[in-house]
Amino acid sequence: MLVISKRTLREFWEKHSNSQSGLLLWYQRISDSKFQNLNDLRQVFPSTDIVGNFTVFNVSGNNYWLITYIDYQYQTVFVRAVLTHAEYDKENWKNDVWFKNS
Repeated sequence: MLVISKRTLREFWEKHSNSQSGLLLWYQRISDSKFQNLNDLRQVFPSTDIVGNFTVFNVSGNNYWLITYIDYQYQTVFVRAVLTHAEYDKENWKNDVWFKNS
């Protein structure tokens, strides 16, 4: 799958260095795969959840959350946000315009 954009991941791990290995592993696995649906995706990422239209990945042992939009037809993953567990739990990200308009 094509990931848009790795830059968002890199910017996050530059602030949270402990997230780098988990995000790079996620990036490698998602880039090397062709998932047709959520069931296929959960074969590789079992703890993946759906929130609204977004697919949310648990990264680095539940320390970080990666929020994406996946277009299975075009094999594209759009990275919307990477959050610490504390940021995710506050649920403020659900109030962002990009979440409400999706």
